[in-house]
Amino acid sequence: MLTKNVTEELEAVLQALHDEGKTPSIALVKARLSTPVPMPALISTIKSWKSVKRVPKVEIAANAQPADKIAQLEQQIAALTERVSILEAQLSEKS
Repeated sequence: MLTKNVTEELEAVLQALHDEGKTPSIALVKARLSTPVPMPALISTIKSWKSVKRVPKVEIAANAQPADKIAQLEQQIAALTERVSILEAQLSEKS
């Protein structure tokens, strides 16, 4: 399973909130993240930050198929469908 390390992003968000004088909360942190992080990971990260100003290593499951990969597969399916239609038409002409 592929994972993505979001520790640096979480640390940057928490530090920015601290610099603004705001107390980090799940809602504030979640709103500023560009990557969705599971709730249990957010809770433990915020608890750690509040107690020792340290962010533990947080890894989340990476998306196995990026959007460009899906688009590429859709194009292949369309091309193959067109080829099948042509072959079916040629077969029906011979019959």
